[in-house]
Amino acid sequence: MKAMILAAGLGTRMRPLTDHCPKPLLPVAGKPLIVHHLERLAAAGIRDIVVNVSYRAQQIIDALGNGERFGVSLTFSVEETPLETAGGLRQALPELGDAPFVLINGDVWTDFPLAQLTLTADDLASLVMADTTDFHRRGDFHLDARGRLHAEGEPRLIYAGLGVIHPRLIADLPAGAIAKLAPLLVDAMQAGRVGGWHHRGDWVDVGTPARLAELEARLRS
Repeated sequence: MKAMILAAGLGTRMRPLTDHCPKPLLPVAGKPLIVHHLERLAAAGIRDIVVNVSYRAQQIIDALGNGERFGVSLTFSVEETPLETAGGLRQALPELGDAPFVLINGDVWTDFPLAQLTLTADDLASLVMADTTDFHRRGDFHLDARGRLHAEGEPRLIYAGLGVIHPRLIADLPAGAIAKLAPLLVDAMQAGRVGGWHHRGDWVDVGTPARLAELEARLRS
């Protein structure tokens, strides 16, 4: 299975740390955040990885190279203007191929066992979900007792920025489209084609300097 890491965002909530450094390269416990992803993907046997880049793209490309020293093979999908998540996936489809792939946000950290990521036949996506937090109490979706995700329903969980996507979910988007992933996921949920896992282990949305400092302290302790 291939993987795609989303690393094209502007990192505006992380300013001033991202004024001169793209968020995926911000250091956590002695290494860039994105390197934690690369190493964990490699350990799970997922070594063919696409990274989409836009803001300070060349810095990321120069820092990671071909990925060999991290035990992976990297391909970069460069977006002149950020295309949002679904648009970025659509642009990267030629590199991702026709099989389901792992999708991971570049600005999360989790100990979810990546080797467990799979996609049930006929599903278009399967998402890792986490408990709601102070910064997102409403949550995103409802996970039922059968492991199926719904746009409506209680209790609600947060999409943890990690999952498996089938290329068919975004294949109908036009090339160059600027499109969000959530509406496509909701459509697939309404068709009964999205599963999920409730991860009760560590998960951090590294979206602000405070949360970055919290993760640093946790990993150093």
